[in-house]
Amino acid sequence: MGERVRYQTSFTDSARWDGFVFRPGDIVISTPAKCGTTWLQMICALEIFKTTTFDRPLDQISPWLDVLLRPLAGVLADLEAQTHRRFIKTHTPLDGLPFDDRVTYLCASRDPRDVAMSLDSHASNTDRAVSLALREDAVGAAVLNELLANAPSPPSGTARERFWSWANPAAPGKAVSDLEIMLHHLDTFWQVRDQPNIVLLRYEDLLDDLEGQMRYIAARLGIAITETAWPDLVQAATFAAMKGRAGELAPEASHDGFYHDRTQFFHSGSTGQWRQVLSEEELPRYAARVAECAPTDLAAWIHRPALPAAGNLQGRGA
Repeated sequence: MGERVRYQTSFTDSARWDGFVFRPGDIVISTPAKCGTTWLQMICALEIFKTTTFDRPLDQISPWLDVLLRPLAGVLADLEAQTHRRFIKTHTPLDGLPFDDRVTYLCASRDPRDVAMSLDSHASNTDRAVSLALREDAVGAAVLNELLANAPSPPSGTARERFWSWANPAAPGKAVSDLEIMLHHLDTFWQVRDQPNIVLLRYEDLLDDLEGQMRYIAARLGIAITETAWPDLVQAATFAAMKGRAGELAPEASHDGFYHDRTQFFHSGSTGQWRQVLSEEELPRYAARVAECAPTDLAAWIHRPALPAAGNLQGRGA
């Protein structure tokens, strides 16, 4: 995989993987933000434990190792204490992760336009003061202040303006997510998608055929599940069922006050939300931006139906 890249923002730091020791059979769920990470964590939990109920919140069973919301020593200790097959969350691209042939790496794509919409909703639902307090406790005030000094300002303006700020930011690559970051993440998996321990999925396929995709994931993970168990496991992984259990399934839900409303983390679970803010006339501009950030074959795989021909990329305020 070559030399690892360090990805660091005011919210995450991929260097936290340095102290983690893999075991054979470990699973790394590495997706861009808002591409079905929690869904894949839930599917892994259901298939590994072969039950629909768990003894702890999902974010404690499957911790987000590189997020700066918990002291690293505690996260590593919790993972070391686990005796079940471990599955760890991250939003770090594959080139920023330790690569081990004994580990399976799961990644999911999603239409980036829907990702932008989902991120917008997520940002408005999190309590910034609680988040800052958790990060200060995890890394210390001095480190946090340094990270915040280099962080871009949150997007503002209308929903349409915020979309374009995400798609074509003033400081690309500096936030937790933008279009370039997302497409680069997917490309790190796309380039090695034929490797036996790489599993690349699509959010839209999970929506269209949840049972089929869950069976495929179980097969790739080498997990045998009885036919009689499948209906309950699939039902537990539906959007409605997971939203009904938001208090135990939403990421970082074990932190009191992190969300204004935990259930709103499971906001829509649909496709095409982007049509609320992006017109058909703007699609060539969007296609041009995608062409700047991703190879043609990857862009075609992500976007179905296909994007229109790329137009001239105009200024951010166009």
